[in-house]
Amino acid sequence: MQPLPDDLARNRPGDAVRRKIRELQPNPVLRLIDCRRPGSDLRSWADGLAGERLTGRQLNKLRHRGWFILHAIQWPSGADIDHLAIGPAGVFSINSKRHRGKTVWYGDTAITVNGSPTRHIAVSQSEARRISRALSTRCGVDVPVRPVISVVHAAKLTVKGANPPVLVLKVEHLDRALSGLSPTLPPDQVARIYSAARDARTWVG
Repeated sequence: MQPLPDDLARNRPGDAVRRKIRELQPNPVLRLIDCRRPGSDLRSWADGLAGERLTGRQLNKLRHRGWFILHAIQWPSGADIDHLAIGPAGVFSINSKRHRGKTVWYGDTAITVNGSPTRHIAVSQSEARRISRALSTRCGVDVPVRPVISVVHAAKLTVKGANPPVLVLKVEHLDRALSGLSPTLPPDQVARIYSAARDARTWVG
């Protein structure tokens, strides 16, 4: 397995998932077959990869608007942060959730998919707190992080509540929604946080 890069700006959307898929099935021919076989573990990982790639492409549109975007930031445990957006409106951790053809409902404290409850909100909030601790420690100042869930390929998304603790957005609305938020960080602070976030040493704790 190739070593992870020290400069995380080199990461592509879904890189951590790609590594997991190659780890689960090293043979490229069998890997291709398994990724297309309904019900297989690799098919599930491949679906997640497709969602992360689409979310990443949408987020990358923010780069010409004063934002910095990172993808596939890996923790020592092997878990990873799908995407991190750092810009004038603050710092956002983005989880990609692909629910093809399903109905997604968000009511402030929980998300259901076709009526079944998920842990998407709790997991996203926990991840944002962990990211905030890591960045705050490295930068020497408090760095708040707001969680976002990017919903990919759902048949319908309903969001209830005027000021939800987690932003839940259709993937195609991500760049417009984040760039439309009120500025909270000056450019020098955005650059400082990005410099810390792209350094792999920030995420070793």
